Amino acid sequence: MDGVAAMTVPLISPSILSADFARLGDEVRLIDAAGADWIHVDVMDGHFVPNLTIGPGVVKALRPHTTKPFDIHLMIAPVDGFLQAFADAGADIITVHPEAGPHIHRTVQAIRALGKRAGVALNPGTPAKMLDYLIDDIDLVLVMSVNPGFGGQSFITSQLRKIEAIRRAIDKSGRTIHLEVDGGVDLTTAGACVRAGADVLVAGTASFRGGPAHYAANIAALKAAR
Repeated sequence: MDGVAAMTVPLISPSILSADFARLGDEVRLIDAAGADWIHVDVMDGHFVPNLTIGPGVVKALRPHTTKPFDIHLMIAPVDGFLQAFADAGADIITVHPEAGPHIHRTVQAIRALGKRAGVALNPGTPAKMLDYLIDDIDLVLVMSVNPGFGGQSFITSQLRKIEAIRRAIDKSGRTIHLEVDGGVDLTTAGACVRAGADVLVAGTASFRGGPAHYAANIAALKAAR
């Protein structure tokens, strides 16, 4: 990567999957005040991934607690029927998996028609070439550096090559497209992701570790990782 990309200060999008669900509104306000750039919301259906989390009702309830962008990662299938509900609930970015519906291009078009930024998430086994005919229509690429479904997993280092490949494709496109990484992002792996070309880091455990008194320091450390 060139020197400019290597010096990028990443946006931090803490995943509320690692927050205290008994006080979720408070947690969102606290992580916002601590310096979070976006709020990452992992939506899982127990079908597309082996876990069950939250729905649009929770997103709507959290919306008044922050003005930061809601970065909604939909790990649900079929996904198309839920786009409107999450848009109405307050999503700013809606990210979907190519495997979660029969026609990923149509899904991306539907998200943008709702006035939202459209993201495409690539699982560890999904190649970067999946983006070849989508890159002109998306606003974000999310590289999953763990298999989706659970927080606290270890980073899969092979995904760094994928991040590098996607960064090259984004730069070649000339478009403003965020490159986000999710899974096992901590002080050890964050720098490698940024050096590979990522400009947004999803960090659950690493952001919320230690409780509210540590949130600001956690986020600052992730931003400084090189």
